[in-house]
Amino acid sequence: MAGTSDPLTPRAKLAVTAGKTAAAVSRAAGRGSGSVIGGRVALKLDPELLARLAQGLDVTLVSATNGKTTTTRLIAEALRAAGPVVSNALGANMPAGITSALAERGDEARFGVIEVDEKYLIAVARETDPKCVALLNLSRDQLDRAAETRMVAENWREGLAGTKAVVVANADDPLIVWAASSSPNVIWVAAGQMWKDDAWSCPSCGGVLQRPGDDWFCGECGFRRPTPSWALSGDHVLDPHGSAWPIHLQLPGRANRANATSSAAVAAVFGVPPQVALERMYHVQAVAGRYDTVQFQGRDLRLLLAKNPAGWLETFSLIDPPPTPVILSVNARGADGTDTSWLWDVDYSRLNGHPIFVLGDRKLDLAVRLEVANQNFQVCENLDEAVRLAPPGRIEVIANYTAFQDLRRRVGN
Repeated sequence: MAGTSDPLTPRAKLAVTAGKTAAAVSRAAGRGSGSVIGGRVALKLDPELLARLAQGLDVTLVSATNGKTTTTRLIAEALRAAGPVVSNALGANMPAGITSALAERGDEARFGVIEVDEKYLIAVARETDPKCVALLNLSRDQLDRAAETRMVAENWREGLAGTKAVVVANADDPLIVWAASSSPNVIWVAAGQMWKDDAWSCPSCGGVLQRPGDDWFCGECGFRRPTPSWALSGDHVLDPHGSAWPIHLQLPGRANRANATSSAAVAAVFGVPPQVALERMYHVQAVAGRYDTVQFQGRDLRLLLAKNPAGWLETFSLIDPPPTPVILSVNARGADGTDTSWLWDVDYSRLNGHPIFVLGDRKLDLAVRLEVANQNFQVCENLDEAVRLAPPGRIEVIANYTAFQDLRRRVGN
């Protein structure tokens, strides 16, 4: 492998082979990519396999509640300017999926760009010895599975204390600043924070945060927004030298410009200049089906993934204006989190004037919420019915995780 003797013992090689076989069987049975089951089998045979596979790689870990899959893809694209990259591009972001992704690395791989579930960030960091860790945001998500956001931030803060990694962190999210500020080498990025409802109290002392303009600070203990060295400014990235670099993305919305800003800061850690990094990011058209426009029953459907209140808020900001029809689909399976109370935290007034069509396993939960929000909606049995009832024009389709996968299968994407 790159720059080192082969770190794989005979047992590790057997584990890799067994994992790939299990993944192939899973794919043949039509049960998805097989990356998770493949990784589980491999780690069962060699519990140290993830650490072995990461040897010889310059690893970047990316974690957040929202945007980590897209940011991982943008960073990987930027770093390919400097050498071959291995990445879990399809978003399998727990140790088993990460192990499967790294098992596919070639001998020439130089960089590992790894998306990590918030709950597993510190454990994966211990295994992979990252050179860089990118922290984007923290907000409520999967309340039945994940810890409360303040607890996640505390876990990150303790786990990253004294780390050798360069931490690239969003200066606009107080929870991220609290988590990252135990690290000795932090690069602060002004990436913005549209959703603020999980960051009104000071993570340091519990006092009320003051938010004048784009700034924030705690009047009780003095904890405050750090001065960023990178910033998103309109359609440009501002670098530490004060230069402004234009962002040209095929991915829509302010959130993705913020992702590109953080990605440019990460790329610079590895010597890739902002201009080169941003030019490469332009080639990313979609991420695991997100933002794709597909043809279905003679209509254009744009597929948008949003899994929690912060994600829905960002997504509502980029859909076409009324009277564009909107399909909303919500499930509550294991991968989504079974608690749908988060639906009550979403501001549906942003959908005023849009005809709305509701589907998914938990369509009635969403229907009750939309009724309270005085929205114009219809409950549908499936995507086919929703498309048939929708008025003319492109349809925006917003779904949470497993609902999004269901829709992709239906439209053949």
